[in-house]
Amino acid sequence: RSLTPVIVIDGQTSSLAVVRSLGRRGVPVIVAEYDPGVFAGASRYAQERLTVPDPVASEAQFVQALRECAGRWGGALLMPCSDPALVGVARNKPELARDFIVGCEGWEVVRKVVEKRHTYEIAASIGVPAPRTVYPRSMDDVARFAEVAMFPCVVKPDQGHLFQARFGRKMFSAADAAELKAMYQRAADAGLEVVLQEFIPGADTTGSYFNSYRAGSRQLASFTAAKVRNAPAYYGSPRVVVSRRVPGLEGPTQRLLDALGLEGFSCTEYKRDPRDGVHKLMEVNARPNLSTWLAVRSGVDFPWLQYRHLVMGEEPVIDSQRSGLYW
Repeated sequence: RSLTPVIVIDGQTSSLAVVRSLGRRGVPVIVAEYDPGVFAGASRYAQERLTVPDPVASEAQFVQALRECAGRWGGALLMPCSDPALVGVARNKPELARDFIVGCEGWEVVRKVVEKRHTYEIAASIGVPAPRTVYPRSMDDVARFAEVAMFPCVVKPDQGHLFQARFGRKMFSAADAAELKAMYQRAADAGLEVVLQEFIPGADTTGSYFNSYRAGSRQLASFTAAKVRNAPAYYGSPRVVVSRRVPGLEGPTQRLLDALGLEGFSCTEYKRDPRDGVHKLMEVNARPNLSTWLAVRSGVDFPWLQYRHLVMGEEPVIDSQRSGLYW
């Protein structure tokens, strides 16, 4: 039968997994790109690729370009696959939902995971372990944190995609009080809010993920994986990940997702603290993550599950994963 098309927004690594997953099943896939350096649109499974405005630079033009696609692909599933795309779509979901099936939550929910201070505040309120975190409003707040902080510590962005676009990295690391103040000032001068957070020691291999797909607060599928290597080490993005059962993540993750009100796909990241053996919350993502293809190859095909749920009205349950595969 004729399948409803999907418009994948962004064309980087996480998008490629979505394009492959759905395209190989015969779903018409259109890749909407705003970065000239991306590549998912070159996949043989992408039927078309088009350029849209950068949602950070011009959100209104980004939304208008998507709405203009309704003439050809009205009723398609929109799947934002990066934080800039997620923010642009979530903030304009009521408008976009007039022409498309929107594959993310609205801004009232997405904001709680994109703006990290909300994530950590909610986690603290329900007892989900996380690194000690403060939310500075001035240099005086930074100085007070520095008096009691264990160094090194991290200066983490409140909105990671804006920080990445400005500085080309996920966060700053501070070795002492002077460096902490300097890093905070750099972010403040760029107009970016940050959180100050203790550094959880331990190798990259202590990091892990709990990926989930929920419908009506009911979990349809889950997938766990362990980090092997980041680049740069400790503070960078994952470069090697292995599918593996990681016990102890499901309980806190489900409590957190309930508190956030987050449905659909999510990727919750943890790091096990060697000082007490507890998995500490790092962040929650509400869009496909870098190693999405690993989950697909391990038998938990989140893009196809999301398509079946949102487009076909099905709620299939996936209760197994293959372990020992590397991405």
